[in-house]
Amino acid sequence: MAQLVVAVSKAEIAIGAKVSRTVRVRRMLRSSRPYLMLLGVVVFFASWYLFVDVFKVWRFKELPGLVPSIKEWVNPNPVYGVSLFTAEYYGHIWASVYRVMSAFILATVLGISVGILMGWSRIFYGLTFPILEILRPIPILAWIPLAILLLPGRELPIIGLTFLAAFFVTILNTLLGVKSIDEVFFRAARSLGFSEKAILFHVVVPGAMPYIFVGLQIAMGACWFSLVASEIVSGQAGLGYKVWETYYYVQFETMVIVMSTLGLLGYLSSALVRMLGNRLMRWRARILAGA
Repeated sequence: MAQLVVAVSKAEIAIGAKVSRTVRVRRMLRSSRPYLMLLGVVVFFASWYLFVDVFKVWRFKELPGLVPSIKEWVNPNPVYGVSLFTAEYYGHIWASVYRVMSAFILATVLGISVGILMGWSRIFYGLTFPILEILRPIPILAWIPLAILLLPGRELPIIGLTFLAAFFVTILNTLLGVKSIDEVFFRAARSLGFSEKAILFHVVVPGAMPYIFVGLQIAMGACWFSLVASEIVSGQAGLGYKVWETYYYVQFETMVIVMSTLGLLGYLSSALVRMLGNRLMRWRARILAGA
């Protein structure tokens, strides 16, 4: 009997989740947001085609055309050796994705930990905040000599430089999230007998989570644009390295392909972070809906 009840409960949960997803899809299709997003994309590419390919407006005529770039991208035998059908293309993608994911995971773990400690401990905040504010404004390119000196090989300096951009962003957003928690929650938790460890995991982390995931989305974007600078200087493979190589050898259609790939990967990775955040913060959506 108990097994039957458990099975029925699981079935009800599955049906409820399916209905919830259906409702969300219907709401999205009824709203103007997806259609405005599609219109924005269409306007962008239409403007590119008209300014560059058709009318050749002023300086725009110097840019690579939309049609030649797309043809090169889908060409089984590309002129410059990089398209959807070549192994080199996916080799550069893999090299960049591996570096970004390694740097992002490291920045997430260390950045959230340091940010929570800074918001949780006044002593730790006083010791670390001045150093953070001194180091944070230094451009990524300025760190390149130190990264090459401190980190062995070619791969670690690139990952280290990519990590730095995401690390500072993650710390600051986590710190802001901890500071934004109302003092009432801390007093209520202590009055209920919560230990400091329980307050950390049941008050601080959930309370800071909305800010943390906003910071992680920004950090993901920071990883991608810092990666390009790192690969241009230190890399032998990767999308950033390929951007510079195609510019140097005047392969502008391939340069557009690589830049578009960078944009798509950045968008998809940020969307994955956003989806993960929404899934982990369902409790917050329920609270806001109840309010």
